[in-house]
Amino acid sequence: MLEALPTARDHPLDPPTELRRLSAEEPLCRLLYPDGHVGWVVTSYELARCVLGDQRFSSRSELLRSAVHPTRIAEVERGESAPAGFFAIMDPPEHTKYRRLLTGHFTVRRMNALRPTIEQIVESRLQVLAETGPPADLVPSFALPVPSLAICALLGVPADERGVFERYGSLLNSLEVDAAEIKSGMTAMSDCLKGLIGQRRRRPSDDLLSALAREDDLSEDQTAGIAMLILVAGHDTTASMLALGTLVFLLHPEHAEALREGEASAERAVEEMLRYLTIVQYGLPRTAVEDVELAGELIRAGETVTVSLPAANRDSTRFPEPDQVDLSRTTPGHLGFGYGLHQCLGQHLARLEMQIAFSMLLRRFPTLELAVPLAEIPLRRQHMIYGVERLPVRW
Repeated sequence: MLEALPTARDHPLDPPTELRRLSAEEPLCRLLYPDGHVGWVVTSYELARCVLGDQRFSSRSELLRSAVHPTRIAEVERGESAPAGFFAIMDPPEHTKYRRLLTGHFTVRRMNALRPTIEQIVESRLQVLAETGPPADLVPSFALPVPSLAICALLGVPADERGVFERYGSLLNSLEVDAAEIKSGMTAMSDCLKGLIGQRRRRPSDDLLSALAREDDLSEDQTAGIAMLILVAGHDTTASMLALGTLVFLLHPEHAEALREGEASAERAVEEMLRYLTIVQYGLPRTAVEDVELAGELIRAGETVTVSLPAANRDSTRFPEPDQVDLSRTTPGHLGFGYGLHQCLGQHLARLEMQIAFSMLLRRFPTLELAVPLAEIPLRRQHMIYGVERLPVRW
């Protein structure tokens, strides 16, 4: 039995070595959780899909246990129902109600209609970089504002208010803040969104917030909760992928050149980055609501299973040479966006943002390179979403 979830990385871009070993040797392993609960960790691709696709494993907030941080879960989530509108930590039928309401707003067609807006956002950030000149930190100057401005445009949140949501969104994913800070941040975000919802009810526009405000079946708290979840999930994750993905390109200039010259497909490159990096670094928790037999073991009702997405996406039985970045890889089905009922709702938007941003950045600055050694780049180890705190570059 593991005494703790392995979190130490030997290399900034690779999952913990112990998780990789488990994936090959013991893909379903007993795990002692920080609160004393004895549950499980899953590290293989096949078993990850089994758990995430089985509705006998619950995502409900009141059943969640954290594999890495007991205080936060105990004080904020454990035993409490999900905040209004936070369908990501609900099960059917509540989850189904919200998901069905939103799915039509996140189709491939709807997201492609945003392409000109996203291209304009990326171009404006690149222009600022060019005018400011090197050296630059790509996190605050590019990786963070691009998805923040895109999700604000989709929702109808004024661009000049994005700083509020960036600050609190990062706070909600941090493992270094206490319960009081988390609740305070959620209240501040909710209050801001309720003000915007009120404005949309009086003066509707062609945006998602206006569409939600028109739903008679949603309370103000539910509407604000949905919007908050979309904002938090829609900017912090993609921002981390943009920064970390750029780091991969800078460490592998041959891949940057292939994408820049059109020899590599932006679509395939993004899928490979999503698989290779898998930024949900501490996995997804699921709790059995009844006894379930899995890989010859009995998972008892009430036991939590943490699904390690980084380990599953480096499973060599599914992805040949998984530790290599291969922009021509065609193997589908990576778990970068999860799997099953709770697979990321905004995945089409995230893909589009990354395809546009990586391509335009590398073409605009063909001599882009790191301004410091890799060892000096600070990593987001104490954060649910892995990434870099800063990315100093020059050109």
